[in-house]
Amino acid sequence: MTSHRATCPLCEAMCGLRVETHGDTVTSIRGNPDDVWSQGHLCPKGTSLGHLHDDPNRLRIPLVRDASGGHVPVGWDDAFAETEKVLRPVIDRFGAKAFTVYVGNPVAHNLALESYIGALVGFAGAAGMPAYYSPGTVDQWPLNVVGTLLFGGMWNAPIPDLDRTDHLIILGANPSASQGSMLSAPDVMGKLAAIRHRGGKVVVVDPRRTLTAQRASEWVPIQPGTDALVLFAILNTLAEIGGVRRPTHLAGRILGLDEVIAMAEPFSPERVAGPSGIPAVEIRRLASELASAENPVLYSRIGTCTQEFGTLATWLVFVLNAALGAIDRRGGAVFAKAAVWSPMFMKPPDQTGEGWEYGRYRSRVRGAHEVLGQFPVSCLAEEIDTPGDGQIRALVTVAGNPVISAPAAGRLDAALAGLDAMIAVDNWLNETTRHAHVILPGLSPLERPHFDDLYWMYSLASCVKWSEPVFAPTADRPAEWEILLRLAGAVVGIPVPEVDTAGLDDLYTSGLVASICSTSGTPLTGRDPAQVIAALRGRGPERLADLGIRLGPWGDDLGRRRGGLTLDTVRTHQNGLRLAELEGGRLDETVTTPSGKIELVHPMLTADIPRLLARIDRAAEDLVLTSRRHLRSNNSWLHNVPALMRGKERCTLLVHPDDAARLGLVDGEMADVSTTEGSVSVLTEVSDEMKPGVASLPHGWGHGRDGTSLDIANSHPGVNSNLLNPAGLIDVPSNTQVVNGVPCEVRPNTPA
Repeated sequence: MTSHRATCPLCEAMCGLRVETHGDTVTSIRGNPDDVWSQGHLCPKGTSLGHLHDDPNRLRIPLVRDASGGHVPVGWDDAFAETEKVLRPVIDRFGAKAFTVYVGNPVAHNLALESYIGALVGFAGAAGMPAYYSPGTVDQWPLNVVGTLLFGGMWNAPIPDLDRTDHLIILGANPSASQGSMLSAPDVMGKLAAIRHRGGKVVVVDPRRTLTAQRASEWVPIQPGTDALVLFAILNTLAEIGGVRRPTHLAGRILGLDEVIAMAEPFSPERVAGPSGIPAVEIRRLASELASAENPVLYSRIGTCTQEFGTLATWLVFVLNAALGAIDRRGGAVFAKAAVWSPMFMKPPDQTGEGWEYGRYRSRVRGAHEVLGQFPVSCLAEEIDTPGDGQIRALVTVAGNPVISAPAAGRLDAALAGLDAMIAVDNWLNETTRHAHVILPGLSPLERPHFDDLYWMYSLASCVKWSEPVFAPTADRPAEWEILLRLAGAVVGIPVPEVDTAGLDDLYTSGLVASICSTSGTPLTGRDPAQVIAALRGRGPERLADLGIRLGPWGDDLGRRRGGLTLDTVRTHQNGLRLAELEGGRLDETVTTPSGKIELVHPMLTADIPRLLARIDRAAEDLVLTSRRHLRSNNSWLHNVPALMRGKERCTLLVHPDDAARLGLVDGEMADVSTTEGSVSVLTEVSDEMKPGVASLPHGWGHGRDGTSLDIANSHPGVNSNLLNPAGLIDVPSNTQVVNGVPCEVRPNTPA
């Protein structure tokens, strides 16, 4: 029996694990009480890593599509040869403009993929790839856009100081299921309970009474898509009652607050009460309670981002935190201090202006404007199936399942079948990868090292952890970063089997370091790239992790700071290092806007206010659809784990009893749900946890497709909610797909 220390790679909570093994078998997984960060906390998903490792459906060797359209296992040499065979004709004939990449969410939790996806996307972009795609435009792009404009970086935003606030308003977030999103904390629900226990208040604004709302002080049901209206009305009320605070620590540090307060004038509580479903007296009370609290703060996440006015709502959360004097203040919204520096923190080289630039180019078919280098993910299908110059003919998917996760999923599913070349870097034969010509599997979470960098940017304490693999992969398995380098090499003309991964790794790392050295405001600005490379240790992701640790605030600065941290140092601390607690007073370190101040007003944001004003007088929809998730799910990742699929079916249509009665729906019976995009039949679950006029379907389902190999998931297929989400329903400034507040019709599924 051997005991291992590890970090769960499934979400942003980064919980420490004790993994007990006997030989090559996992005997138990528990929370690690000695972990400096999570101190023993663990959710049910973390205990599933052994099941993921042992899953008989998990791919250990590559698959290649055969003449019948099915898939057969092959060796790695044959897989790389087949990759070259299908990819080369497209690149040679049409160039990189006919090639694109889809980057799935799991990439952010996988050291090798996260570190080297930049090589694939960067090399392809340099060769002429117009854009790449990701779930960013279906979950978080408003936060990234607002971060760039207000604070200067796309991953730069303050987080609520949960340990010291006394009044927290949560919009569009359900940490009982997600743990925390862009808010890394072990046991978020425990911290919310602690706010109440010390006499504070937690208010959840959501169309559904989630478990988070049930355990809060108050649930405020809201009509989906109207968060921005209510937030403007709260700002309006704060100004009216003299609740706007102007603390000395923010004096001269915020630009545009008075302008935004003036913009709030048309949004009185009385005017927004009808469309939002929140009475004016309640809006005024919410504002009054914020004004009277000692340490108030607002926090919003994906439910707020993925709605019709997601960017404005996200923006107004930070505006209100500014108006309450909460930004950069203990108990308010503070900037975390990441122990690891990441290249993601710097402004990318393609952003050449003083500020951030948007709409620099447009998509070929729809004419969608670019936002942070991407188009809406629903553009992918039309770029594949619409003929013409620039038509996408080759696609690489990396740890992603867009057939499940992209709006207008039916069109994308059909489009993928027509690609000339599709390569998937993925561990399962799923709804998306079944279309691939070649599937190149990566390692299980227990076969690879784990190291987080991005999520410490949103953490309640400054920590750093490194986890060694629990199991050593077989010697013939290429590392995932080496697979990405082979694909990157292919796009620039190197035959896949002939890519010198070590040489290309040196080229990529040297280029990355040179870019950091030549970019202003980085820890390497003005330094000699050759000297930096010479100081680093290891190869591949380990070398980049060493760089991030050494350039962090506690690092050795590549030898300049005696006694500072290196990867070798961190490795000796199996339970991690806790370096500092969350504090305020970091504006000068973190805000990187052109003025060096928080800039609240930008044309990209204010130009959308007339659209929001028009929403006030729009006729109400009879019924709208929202998304949801469950603690035992993680998008579409974990539905093949038997232990997480026990109990009642979770892919149900939640409707309020009043809606069920007027529509003739019966609990436990089937209903037909339709939108302008499509229709599905799903089991009805009648519950007063839903606001009347709002129905809810979980995302991440829609299994049971021919050509997949997911035994457990296929026995609990559910329905794909993205068959209902229209491609053209977009939050305008950020290009984010709207999946909350989609007009729908529901009727009983009556047999003919």
